[in-house]
Amino acid sequence: MTRWMIAAALLMTSGIAAEADGSFWVVGNRAVNKCQIVTSNPTINGDIWFGDGPYNSKSDAKLARSTIPACPKLTPEEEKQEDGAQ
Repeated sequence: MTRWMIAAALLMTSGIAAEADGSFWVVGNRAVNKCQIVTSNPTINGDIWFGDGPYNSKSDAKLARSTIPACPKLTPEEEKQEDGAQ
């Protein structure tokens, strides 16, 4: 019985880790006064003052960023630069 419980716990842990792969978060970064899209779960401290997500795709994260009032709007040049970085 104990083996089954350990096996189930390991299976659940690996499933949670696999779910985090390919995810995107929107973070508020005080150092650059922007909201950035990152691919790792943010730690909220110092310059990072909020994190929102996870999102399944970068386009979902971009849409979310555009609806967050604390995020400054991107200039057309910044948008073009971000799209080229994909």
